Amino acid sequence: MTDIFLPESKVDIFYNNAGTPELLGELVGSKAIGAAVNTMMRPHPPRGWSHHTTHDPIIEVNGDTGTLDAQFVVFNVVGAAKPEGGWPEGAHGAQGTITPIETGYYRPILKKVDGRWMMAHHRVYLDLPMAF
Repeated sequence: MTDIFLPESKVDIFYNNAGTPELLGELVGSKAIGAAVNTMMRPHPPRGWSHHTTHDPIIEVNGDTGTLDAQFVVFNVVGAAKPEGGWPEGAHGAQGTITPIETGYYRPILKKVDGRWMMAHHRVYLDLPMAF
């Protein structure tokens, strides 16, 4: 994860409280950002995973600087354990649960360095309050 951030990059995480952003936390430096990404989420349960999806990106480029404005949704996915006697009669399709657990907006500022786009300042706006 550290490879997509500039060494001096910054991440700001906000709660969008009825349209008024409240700063929840800040990370400075690609190493601190990478460490946070690796440790902020609690481990997945057996047969569990999370999927981060982005939607409706708006991209603007001005020379070697770019911005992105995209909505995101995080889904918690937990597969059901197959019963010892097999799936019950009539069961079909995916077995388990898919639950949206987080939504908001990503609004990073990117810089092009040596032909590669890198995160300079990543801003995350959460729709729900967050406990850290």
